[in-house]
Amino acid sequence: MAESLLNKLGGSDFSAYSAGSVPKGRVHPGALEKLRRAGHSLAGLRSKSWDEFGSSDSARIDIIITVCDNAAAETCPVWPGHPVTAHWGIPDPDGNYRNAAEEAEAFDVAYGRLETRISQFLELLSKSQDSESISESLAAIGKLQD
Repeated sequence: MAESLLNKLGGSDFSAYSAGSVPKGRVHPGALEKLRRAGHSLAGLRSKSWDEFGSSDSARIDIIITVCDNAAAETCPVWPGHPVTAHWGIPDPDGNYRNAAEEAEAFDVAYGRLETRISQFLELLSKSQDSESISESLAAIGKLQD
């Protein structure tokens, strides 16, 4: 959802990618449904490993933001070019739910938190700060109370 949100809200200024340490091989149907309901294009969305972005011939990555609560404790690869990194802990909506409405609510909450933080991120970058200031501001955004 973060990839789709940043690509939509950031327009042509960004090429965002979502990837994980242990991809499941498919985008969660709940995420796709939330994105569809929110008016996002689903074209090109796919499950990706972060290994796709860890080599010198990969797409250039300037900023890495981990979002899953579990990701904060994981050891991340060393990224080419030493991009700015931050963690925004957002509970993973992929869980066991009693019904479809409960699952949809979890994806709505995650989407809302991502949208708020990505909007603040875009505002931050419009002020064109240096990478240390951006890193500190991204960390602060990650600590927002939702």
